[in-house]
Formats: sequence, structure tokens, C-alpha cells
Amino acid sequence: MRRFVIRSLESAIRRGGASASSSRRFSSDSAPERKVAILGAAGGIGQPLSLLMKLNPLVSSLALYDIAGTPGVAADVSHINTRAEVVGYAGDEQLGKALDDSDVVIIPAGVPRKPGMTRDDLFNINAGIVKSLCTAISKYCPNAVVTMISNPVNSTVPIASEVFKKAGTYDERKLFGVTTLDVVRAKTFYAGKAKVPVAGVNVPVVGGHAGITILPLFSQATPASNDLSDDDIEALTKRTQDGGTEVVEAKAGKGSATLSMAYAGAIFADACLKGLNGVPDIVECSFVQSSITELPFFASKVRLGKNGLEEVLGLGPLSDYEKEGLEKLKPELKASIEKGIKFAQEN
Repeated sequence: MRRFVIRSLESAIRRGGASASSSRRFSSDSAPERKVAILGAAGGIGQPLSLLMKLNPLVSSLALYDIAGTPGVAADVSHINTRAEVVGYAGDEQLGKALDDSDVVIIPAGVPRKPGMTRDDLFNINAGIVKSLCTAISKYCPNAVVTMISNPVNSTVPIASEVFKKAGTYDERKLFGVTTLDVVRAKTFYAGKAKVPVAGVNVPVVGGHAGITILPLFSQATPASNDLSDDDIEALTKRTQDGGTEVVEAKAGKGSATLSMAYAGAIFADACLKGLNGVPDIVECSFVQSSITELPFFASKVRLGKNGLEEVLGLGPLSDYEKEGLEKLKPELKASIEKGIKFAQEN
């Protein structure tokens, strides 16, 4: 039964990716050594994310860092009989050791959303945390792929880019905002409404990672459904945009979307690892430096490879509703990007 559970979780991680090729399995025997560091590993997202990355056969070394509590989390997940060697690090003085030689750094650090709190409300707290962590990354593992979960992603990714630029280590191919949860939600909600098996569903989600900046492209969903009305598409779009709020309210002030976010973070990290290992045609959606719109950062489908970001893919054909949504989101996303850049430059 235990082996079945582990294999089921591994299969779920492999299934969750956007492309068919990303489901190809690398055995632990053939996979290269890869170190993954999780910054914020003792938190609500960090703990389940640590578990999921311990189950990933592509991870050989797992470094768990937080300001406190990580030795216990590390001891707990280290007992799981999978490939990754786990070490916990706590406090500023151990951050460098946690980051040394990392191939992928996942950042879920920061405070969670609470009822009535927008992602923008999180800014002043989480912006400082992200800036500090990225300063350390630029020093101890400047070539690592960095996947940003800490909200507001629309601002924290630009903050990270400015920190890396100041340190002389910025490589736009190595910095990603994790928007995978928007894709996961869009797939789930679409499958339920269209009455199709969710395992075979794909829905691109573009724009940003907050409210109306999240734009699911249901016109490009596969398998296509002719049974959904315009009202259905609008309701699905709204639910995808408000997915985080739905969870915050359901938890009645006792948390935010931690478990589904951990799953989404693990899906994207798995895709990055596959790309680094040379698996072809790994395509996911992510918030990256981009020129497909006039905005400097934008979420769209991207191809991952040995250097991180290999190609930013275009938006494809949009419905009139999606074209309207795209224009509506731009001012808010532009303001969030500029807020992040301004914070990094002034602090």
C-alpha cells in the first residue's frame, strides 16, 4: 500500500505538466545529480512542497531552509525511502549552506493571505523577504533556476530581477514566476463543467498571477467543448481568477491555498528539472521576462530546457472575450511590475 501511494503521487506530479512529453519518466538510476533548495520550507506551502519534492526521483539533494522549524521538517521527510538526501537549515547564518550548488531554488517564503487581504496587501512584508533571499541566491548559487511562489508574484519576480541585475548575475532564462496553480485550477474547473476527464485537459493561462491579471484561454482548451456557453466561459474565468479567495474564505481565516499551491509548485519544479536534464518539449505556463506584449514581464506558455527558459511562446488565437480581458489586465499588471521594480531600486 505504501509503495502504491508513493507511485501514485509521483504519477500525479508527472501527469500535472502541460505537455505530453513532460510525463516521460527519468529513472533515478539515469538522472543526474540535482540539488533543490526550498526557501520557506517550514511554512504552510513549504512543508507539503518539501514532501512532494522528496518524492521526485529527479532530486538527489533537498535543502530545506526557513528562519526556524526546518530541522524538524527535514527529519520528518528524510525518513521517506526515496532518492533525495535531505538537510534542514535554519536562520540567516545557514542560508548560504542551504543554497550552495543548488540547481533549482523554490521560494514559497513569506506570509500567507488572510480574509480581506489582497495579494497587494502582502507586498510590503513579502517584498523585503524576497529581496533578502534573492541577494543570497546571487551570492551562493547565481546560476540556479529560481522559481518564485511568494506573492504578489506580479511584483516579486520584478524585484528578484532587479536584485540579480544589481549583483551582476541576472539571467532572464533562470527566473520564473510560478503561475501553475492558475493552470491547475483552470484545468479542474473546465473539466468539471465540460464533463471531460481532467487528466487529459490542458488550458493555457496568461497574463499575471492575481485577480483580473489571470487570463485563462478557454478558447484554446483541449479537448475542445462545444457545450459551454459564453456565460459558462465567463463564470469559469471568474472562478479561476478568484480561486485563491475561494480557498481563503473556505478556510475561514485559518489559512490560504497551501496544499494546491505546493502541488503546483512541485509540478513546475519537476518541469524545470526535466528541462535541465535535456527532456525535449517541456512546455508550461510561467510569468517571465517577455516581449510578447508591451509589458516587461508576462505569463504565457514557455519552453524549458537545459538553460532554463528556451523560448517564450506566443499567445495564439484569442476569442473576443479573451482579447477584451487581455486589454483590461494590462494596466493592473503594469502597475504591479513597476511597484516591484521601484521597491528594489529604492531599498
